[in-house]
Amino acid sequence: MKIRAAILEQSGLSAPYAHSQPLAVREVDLAGPGQGEVLVRVMAAGLCHSDLSVIEGSRPRPLPMVLGHEAAGVVTELGPGVDDLELGDHVVFVFVPSCGTCECCVDARPALCIPGAAANGAGVLLSGARRLSEHHAGHHQALNHHLGVSGFAEYATVSRRSLVKIDRSLRFEHAALFGCAVLTGVGAALNGAKVRPGDRVAVIGLGGVGMAALLGARAAGAEQIVAVDISQEKLDIALSLGATDVVLAGDDAVQTVMELTHGGVDHAIELAGSVAALQFGYQIIRRGGELTTGGLPGPTAMLSIPAVNLVADEKTVRGSYLGSCVPARDIPRYVRLFQSGRLPVQQLLSATMPLTDINRGFDLLREGRILRGVVLPNVSD
Repeated sequence: MKIRAAILEQSGLSAPYAHSQPLAVREVDLAGPGQGEVLVRVMAAGLCHSDLSVIEGSRPRPLPMVLGHEAAGVVTELGPGVDDLELGDHVVFVFVPSCGTCECCVDARPALCIPGAAANGAGVLLSGARRLSEHHAGHHQALNHHLGVSGFAEYATVSRRSLVKIDRSLRFEHAALFGCAVLTGVGAALNGAKVRPGDRVAVIGLGGVGMAALLGARAAGAEQIVAVDISQEKLDIALSLGATDVVLAGDDAVQTVMELTHGGVDHAIELAGSVAALQFGYQIIRRGGELTTGGLPGPTAMLSIPAVNLVADEKTVRGSYLGSCVPARDIPRYVRLFQSGRLPVQQLLSATMPLTDINRGFDLLREGRILRGVVLPNVSD
């Protein structure tokens, strides 16, 4: 079938992207679902820093590629072997397809699925197939899939293992956020850090994922939530979302946090994706405290911490990918929290736009002017 999609052919073009146009919205060919696959009409797709990192070139991916990994839509066709979904079901995409049988999946850690990671790195679906292609500039070329999703398109063919069925009452622009921002941020607080009632928590980096972690810490009953960022505007938003204290990142930020928390936090959750933020997080946890990171610095970035302090203070440093979630379990849980009013995800949504405005949307994200923007691929321009 013919669909419109946003294609990245070259990373590293200069900003502003509204001028350089790194994402080209063109007509492409999308093959129908094969064994164990599903065709989904994409109704909403979020703009995430993980997409921006590919555009900038700090996270290399095989190109050309249809970007987009945080999305929601409607099931329109089922491939052979898919018998647990129905046409018309509403689904959220998950950016790590889990095979269900590798060591990590069997250990209930599907975010670390070994075949899923290999497929994502190669730009293919879990089956190894590419379902996207186009005739362009006089030749035919295959297009790579982004994290098994490629949600910046009118339709997507994906593995059944990349989908979680959701309640049809959710608005799609809210549902899409559960696929990355909510799953990663709330999961980092609830599954990674395992925040408990009464804990003191710091959230470092207040993009869409960081704000979701703040919401997760609040839902878990944290007594004190210190929000840290380089942007005063985001700190103001954090206060409206439930932060008890805010700290502008800078030379005296460590001392400020230590004084506010009377000796350090139980949990620091780093979601800025920078080594400096990681080191800051390590410095502000109390003796016996834990640093959880869900940010993704560049692949060559290295963290340096004092080894003796790690032992003498019994500090813990842990990673949390995909919020350490089991998506089929946690997305419905987080949706129920949202529906009960305990997880106000709608407050993360800053703007919606048609697919043709996607480059301008990434300018807004890069400039820190939005938490989460969402493109609506099937809405007319």
